[in-house]
Amino acid sequence: MMTKQVDRTHYDFTKYVDKARWCSIWHQIDEVQRLKPDRVLEIGPGPGIFKAIGTHVGINIETLDIDPDLQPDHVASALELPFEDASFDVVCAFQMLEHLPYQQALQVLREMKRVSRGHVVISLPETRSPWLYRLHIPSRGQRDFLVRLPRRLVHHKFDGEHYWELNTSQVPHRRFSRDLCSIGTLIRSFSVHENTYHRFFVIR
Repeated sequence: MMTKQVDRTHYDFTKYVDKARWCSIWHQIDEVQRLKPDRVLEIGPGPGIFKAIGTHVGINIETLDIDPDLQPDHVASALELPFEDASFDVVCAFQMLEHLPYQQALQVLREMKRVSRGHVVISLPETRSPWLYRLHIPSRGQRDFLVRLPRRLVHHKFDGEHYWELNTSQVPHRRFSRDLCSIGTLIRSFSVHENTYHRFFVIR
């Protein structure tokens, strides 16, 4: 069962949106737009920025949430999406799945895959994300490098919002990759250089 964790004020611009999150939103739009979808479903729209910008650049986006105060297009649980199979070209959920216990998050992923006839795009928080190194090379410009150092995985404790995060003792990368590949085909995955706490996955 899905339950509401925060009210609408949680998404107030000055509290919720910083420069790093803006960069993640850019990647949300970029990843979905490059798939050239006719119809997109976003689960967990939060402040509605993805739909507002996506609509502006010509993406047809519908939203779904359990909270009617967020004014989604569809008020329903992501555990049982109220759509027929292959209803959308792309189904996405950004920084949303960690708000559910892990097995429920996988159930939502299966539902997302079911109602998509093309791709699923998600982003998740990654504990102990990679270190960013930035160099400026004359005549070549700026170059960014992400370096992952071997470190002991920490245990994530439920903080009132996140039940789990990537790269923890409960959900190491290997476990999530295995579970994800049992649902669909992983096309690509990357950490946002400007916000390494956010990791994206594109599934077909």
